[in-house]
Amino acid sequence: MLEEDDFDAYILNRLSDIIHLLLVTYTDSYLICFDTLIPYFYGLIQLIRSISDHQWALCVFDDIIQFTGAHSHCYAYFFLSCMTENLVDSLPETRQATAYGFDVMGMNDGQVYARACAEVFPRLFAMIGTSDSRVPENNTATENTISAVTKIFKYNNLCVDNLIKFHQVWFFWLPAHENTEEIPYVYGYLYDLIESNNPVIIGPNNSNVPNVIKLFANAFAELSNELNSVVGQRMVFILRHVQIIPSIFQIYMNALTDEKR
Repeated sequence: MLEEDDFDAYILNRLSDIIHLLLVTYTDSYLICFDTLIPYFYGLIQLIRSISDHQWALCVFDDIIQFTGAHSHCYAYFFLSCMTENLVDSLPETRQATAYGFDVMGMNDGQVYARACAEVFPRLFAMIGTSDSRVPENNTATENTISAVTKIFKYNNLCVDNLIKFHQVWFFWLPAHENTEEIPYVYGYLYDLIESNNPVIIGPNNSNVPNVIKLFANAFAELSNELNSVVGQRMVFILRHVQIIPSIFQIYMNALTDEKR
C-alpha cells in the first residue's frame, strides 16, 4: 500500500509539473483544457483524501490562480472553501500551499477575489499569531502567510475595512527573512508605509523609527535583502535620511548589535 501511495504521489507530482508548464506557456488559454480535469482535482483537494492528494491539488489551484488571474475565479467554487479550511491544517506544508493561494489572489486577481481575501483575514491572522508559529517547522508557512497578508494590503484591499488598524499588528509580525522571493514585497510595503508617513509605522514623534532601523538591519544581516536590490536601495535611502540627524541616528545605532551595525 505504501508503494502504491508513493507511486500515486509521483504521478501527481509529474502531472502538477506539466500543468505548471502549460500555464506558464499558455496562461488562461489553457483553461479550456483544464476544464476536463476539474472534477478530478476537486476530488483530490477534499480533506478526506490523503495528505499528498490534497497538497498537490492545492498547488495546482495555486498555479491556476497565479497564471490565469481573474479568469481563475470561475473555479472558485471548487477550491475556495477548501483552501480556507486548510489554513488550520495540522501540517505546515499544507498551510503553506494554502497561504500561497491567498497570496496570489491578493496580488494577481484584482477585485474578483477582494471579498474572499478580506473574509479570510481572521484565519490568516490566527495562523500567524499562534504561539508556535515561529518554531522552525512552522516558520516558512508563517512567513508565506505574512506575505499573503502584505499583498492583500497593497494590491487587493478594496473590501478591507479600516486598513490602518491592521498595520500595527502586521508590523509586529516582522522580521521575515526565509523566503527571499517574498521578502521584497514585505519590506517594499514597509517602505511604502514609511514614505507615506504612516502614523502607525512612524509612531508619535518618530518613536517607532528605531524599530524600523532594527528591521532593516536584520534584513541585511540575514542576506535576504541585498544592498543593490531595489528594495535594499530603498532601505538605504531611509537610513541615510535618518543619518542626517546624527544624535538621533547614534541612539538608534547603539541599540544594534555589532554585526547588524
